[in-house]
Amino acid sequence: MADAAVEFLLENLKQLLVYNIKLIGAVKSEVEELYSDLKVFKAFLKDSTGKRQNHEVFKELVNQIRDVVYEAEDTVEAFVCQAAEHKARNYIEKAFHILDYPAELRKSVKTIENIRQRVKKIYENKLFGFDQNREGSTRGAKEKKAPIVEEHDVVGFQEEADYLIDLLNKGSEELEVTSIIGMPGLGKTTLARMIFRDSRIEYEFYNRAWVFVSQEYSRREVILNILSQFGKPTNEMSNKDDESLADELRKLLERGKYLIVLDDVWSEEVCNDLKVAFHANRSRSRILLTSRIENVALSANLNRGPYKLRFLTPDESWTLLQRKAVGSKKCDEELTKHGMIIAKECEGLPLAIVVIGGILLQKGRDSNSWERVSKSVHTYLTTDKEQRMNKFIELSFNHLPYHLKSCFLYFGMFPEDSQIPVWKLVRIWIAEGFIQYNEGMSLEDTAEEYLDDLVNMNLVMVGDWTSNGKVKTCHIHDMLHVFCKNQAKQESLFQEIKDLDQVSSSSSSIPSLEKCRRLCIHSNVLNYISSKPCGPRVRSFLCFSSEETILPREQISSIPDAFKLLRVLDSKPIRFQIFPKDLCQLVHLRYLVLTINSHVIPPNFSKLWNIQTLVIETESRNLNIQADIWEMIHLRHLKTNASTTLPPPRKKTQRNKEDLRTLSTISPKSCTEDVFARVPNLKKLGIRGRLAEVLDDKGGSSLFDSVGKLDCLENLKLWNDVYPQTPSEGKLLSFPQSYKFPPNLKKLTLEGTLLNWKHMSTLGMLESLEILKLKENAFKGDWWEPKDGGFGVLKVLHIGRTDLVTWKASSHHFPRLRSLYLEHCSKLQEVPSSFADVSSLQLMHLHCTTESAATSAKQIQLAKRTAQHSEMKLTIYPPDHDKSSGNNFLSSRSY
Repeated sequence: MADAAVEFLLENLKQLLVYNIKLIGAVKSEVEELYSDLKVFKAFLKDSTGKRQNHEVFKELVNQIRDVVYEAEDTVEAFVCQAAEHKARNYIEKAFHILDYPAELRKSVKTIENIRQRVKKIYENKLFGFDQNREGSTRGAKEKKAPIVEEHDVVGFQEEADYLIDLLNKGSEELEVTSIIGMPGLGKTTLARMIFRDSRIEYEFYNRAWVFVSQEYSRREVILNILSQFGKPTNEMSNKDDESLADELRKLLERGKYLIVLDDVWSEEVCNDLKVAFHANRSRSRILLTSRIENVALSANLNRGPYKLRFLTPDESWTLLQRKAVGSKKCDEELTKHGMIIAKECEGLPLAIVVIGGILLQKGRDSNSWERVSKSVHTYLTTDKEQRMNKFIELSFNHLPYHLKSCFLYFGMFPEDSQIPVWKLVRIWIAEGFIQYNEGMSLEDTAEEYLDDLVNMNLVMVGDWTSNGKVKTCHIHDMLHVFCKNQAKQESLFQEIKDLDQVSSSSSSIPSLEKCRRLCIHSNVLNYISSKPCGPRVRSFLCFSSEETILPREQISSIPDAFKLLRVLDSKPIRFQIFPKDLCQLVHLRYLVLTINSHVIPPNFSKLWNIQTLVIETESRNLNIQADIWEMIHLRHLKTNASTTLPPPRKKTQRNKEDLRTLSTISPKSCTEDVFARVPNLKKLGIRGRLAEVLDDKGGSSLFDSVGKLDCLENLKLWNDVYPQTPSEGKLLSFPQSYKFPPNLKKLTLEGTLLNWKHMSTLGMLESLEILKLKENAFKGDWWEPKDGGFGVLKVLHIGRTDLVTWKASSHHFPRLRSLYLEHCSKLQEVPSSFADVSSLQLMHLHCTTESAATSAKQIQLAKRTAQHSEMKLTIYPPDHDKSSGNNFLSSRSY
């Protein structure tokens, strides 16, 4: 979109002028003038947001701005690439290229001059007549609202859910298919999710999988998806044919009782295709299917008709609209009058109601605004309800603030109905330039606020939450996904590449990338790379293939050669056998996800000075970064799955990395005072390796002392990995005192430390600690009795595999505890009964504990229900009635 393109180019030019003036010295004045001209565009685009849909002159002007900005961006970034390449040449190479380099330089200067003239012309056109139509409205500061939990706002589905849950839990011992049908936007998926997450279903069907099928059905991907949710590693199966995969799934399912949800099925062939893989094991297994096509449901179960989802009643429609527009607040008489008109016009279609509710949320409690919306809703009425829904979505999109439009449309890049990790989403938004600098807030916090706004506007749905109550994963409705793709096509935002099984080397079969700026690859990535694509303007390459692809050595440079101006490269499903050296030529990269077999990142990697987020996955336990990351001035997040050794910073020549927020995971060898002194604003730190090197006190001090000086650190993970020695040989004998920990630490994760339970008193004294995760073998010993006065603000406690037998605790030891997770505590006799008196406790999850511990948890749940009239959610695996029958085939599962 033009708005985001101008924002990004302005920031890009500013960074070049501040940090890389030597590269653009020859064209500095032209770049400065271009920067000045583009600032006018920014103001115009912001002011014209509301007029573009109604005035063709503004729409055409915006398209011209987008084109000229893209052209300017291409010219400047291509010039920077050439300048960086020339700078890296040795004396002989520079002499050899003495003729072509000045020619390219002159060409760039000439192009920028031409663009500036076009900018001036558009600027003049903007002034002509624009002030006559200018709206003087200003946007006040809006109230920050917490994200909405969709399940808590469901209206009108409880009876339907109870009926279908009863249907699934009862019936014959044979495998049965139950179907929900209805038109798009009626709530089929919402109802299915309610059922899938209901405690009655969780209890009966511990083995559950959710698969989104969609119109673009792939039998192979559906089977791989189910296998991955049931713990089977898909990488090992990527080379198997479809029949072998179906056989693997059948063997897995025959071992126990299961529930599989097939969401959004379009074709009768789906159930026929999958019948061979769904084992009928006479254990009361069930398939729950949603579809908009009645014949699909009828073919899935000839003996039972589908459940036809009804429309909401007028009262239910008004109740839902109120919840989405004003939350728990009451509407006055005027708002109620306009609101009931709006609810009636939506004719009982839930998606239409929540989308319009998002518009009203932006308007606040202004009666005039509600009246205008009530009148405009009528203009979107058509005889076809599906077309009407599309019009409602368009109306909601047009009401979005300009800074949210690109962020929303970007959801179309991701696979339909996929659960998108928020950590990934917001960092890609930042790399794309969609996030504006906001004084007093980090880019990440601003991006999360944008996402919260989209959630509150009912355009984005929350999938899962983090332990501290933030959005962990999210997705959008399939109708919104289609809208995003269609709108993005008009805006030239991205191009989708899929169905490439038959791609050949002939140019006619390869989608043209001449004007494409973003690519999303959903399958057959190796086929696409083998077709030798060329995208001179492509800035983003995102690969979402469900299967890992090993890139042949002869194609190791194919991506950097084809897309020289990339700023976002997510190639996680592509495994590079060696480090791709040509990657270092992509000087505009800001976001990079790389999967490699190598255990070394070479020195040349530091040429990527624009990198903000770097994620590296390797099969090696250790990773050696030889590149000077301290020269990568924009680096904010470094994540690896290996124990990573960093280069030592050069004390005199390098400044602190004020922007670095994440270092995870680094080796004990890199936990030096010099390293931590360079990252004063670090928020997340992971350390993996022999932790004794960091924690052991030597002469009154330890390397951990430097960690304690990180005042901004909120999240710390300590993983004691002593391979190839046994874990017991690396047992920690000492632990730092509480005052040596970072003062604002909110989350702590320990693994493999084998500490004595007496050291828990130290953790209890951490005043800001809200989440404590004790992973496998974090503590050792059969007795734990917490000391008084500790864990005053702890909300989440997770205890993994341990030999703990007796846990003596009272309610005052954990006064604010909300969630308790116990996994593989195979010797624990009972959960402390006094936890029934912890009024804040809302969730308890037991996985593979003793039967006596499970019984005590049930007693706690009953006591809370009786004494406090509050419901605590309790999940236990394996369910006691299934222990003897062996109906559960998942031996372990992480939460």
